Amino acid sequence: MPFPHGKTLIAPSILSADFARMGEECSHILAAGGDLLHLDVMDGHFVPNLTMGPDLCRGLRRALANAYLDVHLMVTDPGQYVETFAKAGANNFTFHVEVVEPGAIGALRDRVKAAGMDAGLAINPPTPVERILPHVAGFDLLLVMSVNPGFSGQAFIGSVLEKTRLVRRAIGPLSPGGPRVQMDGGISPLNAGQVREAGCDVLVAASALFGKPAGERAGVVSQLRG
Repeated sequence: MPFPHGKTLIAPSILSADFARMGEECSHILAAGGDLLHLDVMDGHFVPNLTMGPDLCRGLRRALANAYLDVHLMVTDPGQYVETFAKAGANNFTFHVEVVEPGAIGALRDRVKAAGMDAGLAINPPTPVERILPHVAGFDLLLVMSVNPGFSGQAFIGSVLEKTRLVRRAIGPLSPGGPRVQMDGGISPLNAGQVREAGCDVLVAASALFGKPAGERAGVVSQLRG
């Protein structure tokens, strides 16, 4: 499944969804205008939390055959899970620049693509942007974290906007089929304009969407999209 089209895409993060009603929540948020579903996978080592895994991805694929499933691996050994998530129905597989040796990043990216998924590379707020810039070529998605990963509901770190500008400059302007810049963490209608201005075209939102009553979520999606 190709990456969704559109100048600005909204990626609801299901980390803030009601896990007891996950299928219903995800179906509703897509109907409300969400473009793709963002799955935050945490291993309790790279980040201090444990969350979802391949089985949840597989269940969402069964329930939502046409949804684009964007899997964000916050784990110490992302290579361990490439084929597992491909078989579970993931469309995109993003791993962190902090956990892969520089010389191995390209090989892992190519392995992700060979498994039939788009490939993403993520960077945390404290990590210098110089760690990611040499590796942006060939990736479908560059993810700039705007909170320290681990939990939803954190405050947005505004200093990452300059990092986002530099990543966007490195990959060039958005073009059909070209790489995307994604931001994740603390994004709401209050700061979405700044995020878009910095060159981000895929906005991940968790509590800003799922923390609202169902009837208000379509309006929030529209505000985030601008």
